[in-house]
Amino acid sequence: MVYSIIGSIIKFIIAKVFKNLEVLGEENKPQLYRYLVTCNHESYNDVILLGVALLPNQIHYMAKQELFEHKYFGKLLTALNAFPVNRENPGPSTLKRPIKLLKENKTVGIFPNGHRTTEEVPLKRGAATIALLAQKPILPAAYVGPDKILGMFKEKAYIKFGEPIDVTNLPEGLKRQEKVDYITQQINERTKQLQQELREYVGRK
Repeated sequence: MVYSIIGSIIKFIIAKVFKNLEVLGEENKPQLYRYLVTCNHESYNDVILLGVALLPNQIHYMAKQELFEHKYFGKLLTALNAFPVNRENPGPSTLKRPIKLLKENKTVGIFPNGHRTTEEVPLKRGAATIALLAQKPILPAAYVGPDKILGMFKEKAYIKFGEPIDVTNLPEGLKRQEKVDYITQQINERTKQLQQELREYVGRK
C-alpha cells in the first residue's frame, strides 16, 4: 500500500506535472512480474524513477543493511519493499530471499555495480547468480538524467529497457560459474549499450 501510494504521487508529480520522465523500450517488459531488473546506479534518482517506470509493478530492492540501522528509516524502506543485504559478508539469505520473491511472482531489483558511481566498475555477480538459480529472466535497464533529488523537478530523466536476458537459453557446455560470468557480461554489455542509445537519443532532442 505504501509503495503504491508514494509511487503514484511521485509519478504524478514528476511524469505528469513536470513531464520530467520519459520511458523507452516498455515493450520489452516481461508480461509476468517474476523477473529481475538491473540498472546502472549513479544516484538515488535511478532507484526512485526505475520504480516509477515499472508501476503498477512493484520492485523489491536489495539494499545494504546499513540503511536499515535507523529505526524509522528502516521501517520506511521495509514498507517500500526493500530488504537488507550484508554486502561485506553475504550469507545464504542473500540468495534465498530474492529467489523466493521471484518464485512468488514478484520482481527483484539489483544494481550490479554494487554502489553509486558514474565510473565503469566490474559488475557484481549476484544478479546473474540469482537469476540463474531462480531460472527467471533479467530485464536490463539504463538511466540517464539528473543525479540530485531536486534535479528531478528541474531536468528530464530517461529510462530505457532492453530485451530480457533469457538465462534458460545459454551457450552449451558452460559450467555453472561460466554461466554466471556469461550472464554478468551480457548485463554489462546491454546496460552500456542502453546508456549509449539513451545519450544519443537525448542528444537528438
